[in-house]
Amino acid sequence: MKTRAIAVCLFCVFALAASWGQQAPTLAPPRPGYSFPQRQTLTYSVDWRVFPAGTAVIHFEAAGDRERISASADTIGAINMLFHVADRFQADFDRQRGCTYDFDKQTVEGRRQINSTQRIDYAASKSVLDEKNQVTGQTKHAEAPVSGCFTDLLTGVFYASSQPIAIGHNFVMPVVDAMRTVVVTMKVEGREEIKTSLGTFKTLRVQPTADAGVVKNRGNIWIWYTDDDRHLPVQMRARLFWGTITFRLTGNENK
Repeated sequence: MKTRAIAVCLFCVFALAASWGQQAPTLAPPRPGYSFPQRQTLTYSVDWRVFPAGTAVIHFEAAGDRERISASADTIGAINMLFHVADRFQADFDRQRGCTYDFDKQTVEGRRQINSTQRIDYAASKSVLDEKNQVTGQTKHAEAPVSGCFTDLLTGVFYASSQPIAIGHNFVMPVVDAMRTVVVTMKVEGREEIKTSLGTFKTLRVQPTADAGVVKNRGNIWIWYTDDDRHLPVQMRARLFWGTITFRLTGNENK
């Protein structure tokens, strides 16, 4: 059983579509009239094939003129006994433009425990990464030049909700991840009804793609957004050579 791969994929569906970017376009602002949620909690069940694998919880809240999104990903059941995962993520981004300013990760995956913080200094046109291995005590500091406006791997899934999503309409998102810039194209493929424990949703199926990267010729990723003004992601799926990981929305609370 690919337990480590399953655990790592608890919250990396969007990250799998990333490719090395060159001359990345700047991030388009949210569409007119769209507002990011200022207080909302989304809960997803995570399955590997037909087996329960974990739970992911995403929370939005206002943070001054910025939006804060935080997430947790935890293994459950047999997967948890085989390979324990308790990952935490947090990102702050500009509510008006969508640009990410901070991205923090606390990764606990088996014996691997790493904390990292990335800051995007748009005024100085640079990205700053600080990382610490909590097991060995090793630290890393790196800086790299950036230009334009970027989203991050966590925010990107929900930033896409702020864009016009229509069949036949594709859009590109520059994503910052560690010391690289990646470019993801969101392809809107068609309409589909999706059933979760919350009910049946009319959705638009979107496939994040890239010209290169870790999943080129290895698998596919899809995200199902509600076919309304919210574009709420109710299902996410990564189909890889060792199996399929599926996220399904099971909770949506304004708190």
